[in-house]
Amino acid sequence: MTGDVVLDLSRLLSRARHHTPSGVDRVEMAYARGLHARFGDRLHFAAVHPFGVYGRLSHARTLAFLDATEERWARVEVTTGPRPLPEILPTLLGLLPTPPRPNGRGVYVQASPHHLTRPAQMQRILKREQARFLCLVHDLIPIEYPEYARPNGARLHRRRIATVTALADGIIVNSGATGESLKPWLAATGRSVDVRIALLGTDVIATAAPSAAPSPAPSAVPAQPYFVCVGTIEPRKNHLLLLNLWRAMAHQSETGAIPRLIVIGRRGWENEQVVDMLERCTALEGHVEELNRCSDQHMHALLRGARALLLPSFAEGYGMPITEALSVGTPVICSDLPALREAGGAVPDFLDPLDGPGWAACIRDHAHRGPFHQAQLARMGGWSAPSWADHMAVVCAAIADLQRRP
Repeated sequence: MTGDVVLDLSRLLSRARHHTPSGVDRVEMAYARGLHARFGDRLHFAAVHPFGVYGRLSHARTLAFLDATEERWARVEVTTGPRPLPEILPTLLGLLPTPPRPNGRGVYVQASPHHLTRPAQMQRILKREQARFLCLVHDLIPIEYPEYARPNGARLHRRRIATVTALADGIIVNSGATGESLKPWLAATGRSVDVRIALLGTDVIATAAPSAAPSPAPSAVPAQPYFVCVGTIEPRKNHLLLLNLWRAMAHQSETGAIPRLIVIGRRGWENEQVVDMLERCTALEGHVEELNRCSDQHMHALLRGARALLLPSFAEGYGMPITEALSVGTPVICSDLPALREAGGAVPDFLDPLDGPGWAACIRDHAHRGPFHQAQLARMGGWSAPSWADHMAVVCAAIADLQRRP
């Protein structure tokens, strides 16, 4: 008899106050939808609850929570801060966990790094669930590039990766680049762990059901040529390059000839220089717009109408914004990184993240729909977006193999 399949939703539950998702939030949601489509009521949801206790969640209430979360992401245009605690308290109380009652040896699946810094707790969870552990690893960037992480971020991420390599029976990596970074950690443990590559799927912005309450109309898409940069405002995303290029354009060009730059993403950490430019650089006024909170509906409209997506990162574990842009026919100008080449194939214009003149020339070309722009549009004909169906097929095959193990 096969055991239970248990999906940990600690990350989504912990972020119930947030109006808009991070990339990791989207991935955990995709796992919830994908595994539920495959296993139905045989899938069990579980979480380390924000109140501190671990257990399984009500199936019906969890599905209602997922529906409400996706609706909030897709439809709500936000101008306020996090949702107040009294607003989310009924949801948290309705999803209080109950002790697991495992049915044979199961598989416990985790798609986020939530609570992986606590190996003893993970061991207790796996023992209580009588389960083997299948975990998705997103990247090792805080370890490989500690200068781009939060203070203490490298130490915490080492603990997460140590927990995974010590306890996981199977590992999914979101790119071959992430898999290569993980190899030395696995070699150091001496354990034989099945590692499978599964590119993250491309999110499709769903249309709300006809019965859904109408949402505020998204802000108008600019009529002038514009570019978008999507991602948390943090040092490794290299926003400074773009802001300095736009400041130079403001000094060198007629105002009407300058394309607009729309920066979509919440403010992260260690980003004082970027914030100073966004808030105090008068040359950027009227040319650069910052959207810290942007509904899926609005972001999708902006992405579709942009001349190109700009992603000048110094390090990435994968390139979800690249696949989303290419899937709607929007060109991409991005850093020449292995993970980004896996996401975009041969389609994007790849540049060194320090090559300011190269970025300036490429942006000018795409702004005027020049040769680079036209060539990239032609290359899109041979590209297909990675799908969540393909990703979940890899995950389900890994689950099946773990269930068959003696």
